[in-house]
Amino acid sequence: MTHPARILSTLFATLAIAVGAQAQTLKVGASTGVHADALHAAAAEARKQGLDVKVIEFTDWTTPNEALASGDLDINYFQHQAFLDNAIRQRGYPFDVVGVGVLPNIGLYSYKIKNFSELKDGARVSVANDPVNQARGLGLLEKAGLIQLKEGLGARATVNDIVSNPKKLKFIEVEGPQLVRAIEDVDLAQGIPAHFVSAGKPEVASKALLYTGASDSYYAIRFVTRKDNVNDPRVRKFVQIFQSAQAVRDQTHTSFGGDTKLYTLAWLSK
Repeated sequence: MTHPARILSTLFATLAIAVGAQAQTLKVGASTGVHADALHAAAAEARKQGLDVKVIEFTDWTTPNEALASGDLDINYFQHQAFLDNAIRQRGYPFDVVGVGVLPNIGLYSYKIKNFSELKDGARVSVANDPVNQARGLGLLEKAGLIQLKEGLGARATVNDIVSNPKKLKFIEVEGPQLVRAIEDVDLAQGIPAHFVSAGKPEVASKALLYTGASDSYYAIRFVTRKDNVNDPRVRKFVQIFQSAQAVRDQTHTSFGGDTKLYTLAWLSK
Protein backbone atom coordinates (compact mmCIF):
# COMPACT_ATOMS: atom_id res chain seq x y z
CA MET A 1 0.00 0.00 0.00
CA THR A 2 1.36 3.43 -0.93
CA HIS A 3 2.25 5.66 2.02
CA PRO A 4 0.01 8.80 2.27
CA ALA A 5 3.07 11.05 2.63
CA ARG A 6 4.46 9.68 -0.63
CA ILE A 7 1.14 10.32 -2.38
CA LEU A 8 1.09 13.91 -1.12
CA SER A 9 4.70 14.39 -2.17
CA THR A 10 3.96 13.17 -5.68
CA LEU A 11 0.84 15.34 -5.89
CA PHE A 12 2.69 18.48 -4.86
CA ALA A 13 5.51 17.73 -7.32
CA THR A 14 2.98 17.36 -10.14
CA LEU A 15 1.27 20.60 -9.18
CA ALA A 16 4.61 22.39 -9.04
CA ILE A 17 5.46 21.24 -12.55
CA ALA A 18 2.06 22.33 -13.86
CA VAL A 19 2.30 25.73 -12.19
CA GLY A 20 5.85 26.18 -13.46
CA ALA A 21 4.75 25.40 -17.03
CA GLN A 22 1.84 27.81 -16.72
CA ALA A 23 4.12 30.58 -15.40
CA GLN A 24 6.76 30.06 -18.09
CA THR A 25 7.31 33.18 -20.16
CA LEU A 26 5.86 33.11 -23.67
CA LYS A 27 8.48 34.43 -26.12
CA VAL A 28 7.01 36.21 -29.13
CA GLY A 29 9.11 37.62 -31.97
CA ALA A 30 8.22 40.42 -34.38
CA SER A 31 9.83 42.82 -36.81
CA THR A 32 10.54 46.11 -35.11
CA GLY A 33 8.04 48.88 -35.71
CA VAL A 34 4.26 48.56 -36.01
CA HIS A 35 4.13 44.77 -35.55
CA ALA A 36 6.25 44.83 -32.41
CA ASP A 37 4.34 47.85 -31.07
CA ALA A 38 1.05 45.96 -31.38
CA LEU A 39 2.57 42.95 -29.62
CA HIS A 40 3.80 45.11 -26.74
CA ALA A 41 0.22 46.36 -26.27
CA ALA A 42 -1.06 42.77 -26.30
CA ALA A 43 1.68 41.64 -23.91
CA ALA A 44 0.72 44.32 -21.39
CA GLU A 45 -2.89 43.11 -21.51
CA ALA A 46 -1.75 39.48 -21.25
CA ARG A 47 0.19 40.19 -18.06
CA LYS A 48 -2.99 41.59 -16.50
CA GLN A 49 -4.55 38.20 -17.25
CA GLY A 50 -1.71 36.23 -15.71
CA LEU A 51 0.19 35.36 -18.89
CA ASP A 52 3.80 36.56 -18.91
CA VAL A 53 4.93 37.54 -22.42
CA LYS A 54 8.31 38.72 -23.66
CA VAL A 55 8.38 40.51 -27.02
CA ILE A 56 11.63 40.10 -28.96
CA GLU A 57 12.22 42.48 -31.86
CA PHE A 58 14.07 41.74 -35.12
CA THR A 59 15.32 44.05 -37.87
CA ASP A 60 15.38 41.48 -40.67
CA TRP A 61 12.99 38.97 -42.21
CA THR A 62 15.14 35.83 -41.85
CA THR A 63 16.06 35.53 -38.18
CA PRO A 64 12.50 35.38 -36.76
CA ASN A 65 11.84 32.06 -38.52
CA GLU A 66 15.24 30.67 -37.59
CA ALA A 67 14.63 31.61 -33.95
CA LEU A 68 11.20 29.97 -34.00
CA ALA A 69 12.54 26.78 -35.55
CA SER A 70 15.33 26.55 -32.97
CA GLY A 71 12.95 27.00 -30.04
CA ASP A 72 14.20 30.45 -29.05
CA LEU A 73 10.70 31.76 -29.79
CA ASP A 74 7.26 30.31 -29.11
CA ILE A 75 5.49 32.44 -31.74
CA ASN A 76 6.53 34.92 -34.39
CA TYR A 77 4.47 37.69 -35.91
CA PHE A 78 6.03 39.35 -38.93
CA GLN A 79 5.07 37.47 -42.10
CA HIS A 80 2.06 37.07 -44.35
CA GLN A 81 0.91 33.75 -45.80
CA ALA A 82 2.77 34.14 -49.09
CA PHE A 83 6.06 34.79 -47.29
CA LEU A 84 5.45 31.85 -44.93
CA ASP A 85 4.61 29.47 -47.78
CA ASN A 86 7.82 30.43 -49.54
CA ALA A 87 9.90 30.02 -46.36
CA ILE A 88 8.46 26.55 -45.71
CA ARG A 89 9.05 25.56 -49.34
CA GLN A 90 12.69 26.69 -49.19
CA ARG A 91 13.66 25.64 -45.66
CA GLY A 92 11.18 22.94 -44.70
CA TYR A 93 10.12 24.66 -41.48
CA PRO A 94 7.63 22.63 -39.38
CA PHE A 95 5.38 25.66 -38.90
CA ASP A 96 1.66 26.27 -38.68
CA VAL A 97 -0.55 29.37 -38.46
CA VAL A 98 -2.46 29.89 -35.20
CA GLY A 99 -4.11 33.22 -35.94
CA VAL A 100 -4.30 36.22 -38.20
CA GLY A 101 -3.45 39.79 -37.26
CA VAL A 102 -3.24 43.12 -39.02
CA LEU A 103 -3.22 43.50 -42.80
CA PRO A 104 -0.75 46.28 -43.68
CA ASN A 105 -1.76 47.69 -47.04
CA ILE A 106 0.99 48.62 -49.49
CA GLY A 107 1.11 51.52 -51.87
CA LEU A 108 2.88 53.05 -54.84
CA TYR A 109 4.73 56.23 -53.84
CA SER A 110 6.59 59.02 -55.54
CA TYR A 111 8.26 62.31 -54.62
CA LYS A 112 8.40 63.24 -58.31
CA ILE A 113 4.94 62.68 -59.78
CA LYS A 114 1.36 63.20 -58.63
CA ASN A 115 -0.32 60.71 -60.98
CA PHE A 116 0.75 57.81 -63.15
CA SER A 117 0.28 59.72 -66.40
CA GLU A 118 3.30 61.86 -65.46
CA LEU A 119 5.61 58.85 -65.34
CA LYS A 120 8.13 59.18 -68.18
CA ASP A 121 9.42 56.42 -70.43
CA GLY A 122 12.38 54.66 -68.84
CA ALA A 123 11.42 55.77 -65.32
CA ARG A 124 13.08 53.97 -62.40
CA VAL A 125 10.75 51.93 -60.20
CA SER A 126 11.79 50.21 -56.97
CA VAL A 127 10.18 46.93 -55.87
CA ALA A 128 10.93 44.49 -53.04
CA ASN A 129 13.67 41.98 -53.82
CA ASP A 130 12.16 39.01 -51.95
CA PRO A 131 9.93 36.84 -54.16
CA VAL A 132 6.53 37.21 -52.52
CA ASN A 133 6.66 40.88 -51.62
CA GLN A 134 7.94 41.64 -55.09
CA ALA A 135 4.92 39.85 -56.52
CA ARG A 136 2.62 41.94 -54.38
CA GLY A 137 4.22 45.16 -55.62
CA LEU A 138 4.11 44.03 -59.23
CA GLY A 139 0.44 43.18 -58.83
CA LEU A 140 -0.22 46.74 -57.70
CA LEU A 141 1.74 48.11 -60.66
CA GLU A 142 -0.41 45.95 -62.92
CA LYS A 143 -3.53 47.29 -61.20
CA ALA A 144 -2.25 50.80 -61.99
CA GLY A 145 -2.08 49.86 -65.68
CA LEU A 146 1.70 50.28 -65.91
CA ILE A 147 2.65 46.66 -66.66
CA GLN A 148 1.10 43.31 -67.49
CA LEU A 149 2.19 40.03 -65.88
CA LYS A 150 1.91 36.44 -67.04
CA GLU A 151 -1.47 35.09 -66.02
CA GLY A 152 -1.97 32.79 -63.07
CA LEU A 153 1.26 33.48 -61.18
CA GLY A 154 -0.17 35.49 -58.30
CA ALA A 155 2.28 35.57 -55.38
CA ARG A 156 4.96 33.85 -57.51
CA ALA A 157 5.36 36.65 -60.07
CA THR A 158 8.76 38.31 -60.50
CA VAL A 159 10.13 41.07 -62.72
CA ASN A 160 11.00 38.31 -65.19
CA ASP A 161 7.28 37.60 -65.62
CA ILE A 162 6.41 41.05 -66.99
CA VAL A 163 5.01 40.50 -70.49
CA SER A 164 4.09 44.11 -71.25
CA ASN A 165 5.98 47.22 -70.15
CA PRO A 166 4.92 50.03 -72.52
CA LYS A 167 6.81 52.75 -70.65
CA LYS A 168 9.95 50.60 -70.54
CA LEU A 169 10.17 51.06 -66.80
CA LYS A 170 13.49 50.10 -65.19
CA PHE A 171 13.05 48.01 -62.07
CA ILE A 172 15.35 48.38 -59.07
CA GLU A 173 15.09 45.50 -56.59
CA VAL A 174 15.47 46.60 -52.96
CA GLU A 175 15.32 44.73 -49.65
CA GLY A 176 11.84 45.22 -48.21
CA PRO A 177 12.74 47.23 -45.09
CA GLN A 178 14.82 49.62 -47.25
CA LEU A 179 11.99 50.54 -49.64
CA VAL A 180 11.19 53.53 -47.44
CA ARG A 181 14.57 55.03 -48.37
CA ALA A 182 14.50 53.98 -52.02
CA ILE A 183 11.72 56.44 -52.82
CA GLU A 184 14.30 59.25 -52.76
CA ASP A 185 16.33 57.70 -55.58
CA VAL A 186 13.62 56.50 -57.98
CA ASP A 187 10.61 57.86 -59.82
CA LEU A 188 8.11 55.42 -58.31
CA ALA A 189 8.45 53.05 -55.38
CA GLN A 190 6.57 50.13 -53.93
CA GLY A 191 6.12 51.12 -50.32
CA ILE A 192 4.87 49.72 -47.04
CA PRO A 193 3.00 52.57 -45.31
CA ALA A 194 3.87 51.25 -41.85
CA HIS A 195 7.56 51.69 -42.62
CA PHE A 196 7.03 55.35 -43.46
CA VAL A 197 5.20 55.82 -40.17
CA SER A 198 7.99 54.06 -38.27
CA ALA A 199 10.51 56.32 -40.01
CA GLY A 200 8.66 59.38 -38.74
CA LYS A 201 7.00 60.17 -42.07
CA PRO A 202 3.28 59.48 -41.53
CA GLU A 203 2.40 62.24 -44.00
CA VAL A 204 4.17 60.27 -46.74
CA ALA A 205 2.39 57.04 -45.77
CA SER A 206 -0.97 58.70 -46.45
CA LYS A 207 -0.03 60.02 -49.90
CA ALA A 208 0.35 56.91 -52.04
CA LEU A 209 -0.89 57.10 -55.61
CA LEU A 210 -2.62 53.73 -55.16
CA TYR A 211 -3.19 51.29 -52.28
CA THR A 212 -4.09 47.65 -51.85
CA GLY A 213 -7.03 46.97 -49.50
CA ALA A 214 -9.03 44.47 -47.44
CA SER A 215 -9.39 42.06 -50.38
CA ASP A 216 -5.63 41.51 -50.09
CA SER A 217 -6.11 39.42 -46.90
CA TYR A 218 -3.68 36.74 -48.13
CA TYR A 219 -1.04 39.26 -47.04
CA ALA A 220 -2.32 39.80 -43.49
CA ILE A 221 0.35 39.16 -40.86
CA ARG A 222 0.11 35.70 -39.31
CA PHE A 223 0.82 34.33 -35.86
CA VAL A 224 3.09 31.38 -36.57
CA THR A 225 4.35 28.63 -34.29
CA ARG A 226 5.88 25.17 -34.60
CA LYS A 227 3.49 22.33 -35.33
CA ASP A 228 4.34 20.69 -31.99
CA ASN A 229 3.34 23.91 -30.21
CA VAL A 230 -0.02 24.59 -31.88
CA ASN A 231 -2.10 23.39 -28.92
CA ASP A 232 -0.11 25.22 -26.25
CA PRO A 233 -2.85 27.06 -24.28
CA ARG A 234 -0.52 30.04 -23.78
CA VAL A 235 -0.23 30.46 -27.55
CA ARG A 236 -3.98 30.29 -28.05
CA LYS A 237 -4.63 32.68 -25.18
CA PHE A 238 -2.17 35.28 -26.46
CA VAL A 239 -3.66 35.28 -29.95
CA GLN A 240 -7.14 35.67 -28.45
CA ILE A 241 -5.95 38.59 -26.31
CA PHE A 242 -4.33 40.26 -29.31
CA GLN A 243 -7.49 40.02 -31.38
CA SER A 244 -9.85 41.20 -28.64
CA ALA A 245 -7.88 43.87 -26.74
CA GLN A 246 -8.89 47.48 -27.39
CA ALA A 247 -5.34 48.51 -26.51
CA VAL A 248 -4.06 46.58 -29.56
CA ARG A 249 -6.55 48.32 -31.86
CA ASP A 250 -5.67 51.72 -30.41
CA GLN A 251 -1.95 51.08 -30.81
CA THR A 252 -2.43 49.83 -34.36
CA HIS A 253 -4.37 52.95 -35.30
CA THR A 254 -1.62 55.12 -33.81
CA SER A 255 1.14 53.11 -35.47
CA PHE A 256 -0.48 53.61 -38.86
CA GLY A 257 -0.65 57.35 -38.38
CA GLY A 258 -4.36 57.36 -37.56
CA ASP A 259 -5.18 56.55 -41.18
CA THR A 260 -7.53 53.59 -41.64
CA LYS A 261 -6.75 53.25 -45.35
CA LEU A 262 -3.27 52.05 -44.40
CA TYR A 263 -4.37 48.87 -42.60
CA THR A 264 -7.16 46.35 -41.98
CA LEU A 265 -7.94 44.33 -38.86
CA ALA A 266 -8.00 41.13 -40.88
CA TRP A 267 -9.60 38.88 -38.23
CA LEU A 268 -12.67 41.15 -38.29
CA SER A 269 -13.01 41.22 -42.07
CA LYS A 270 -13.35 37.49 -42.69
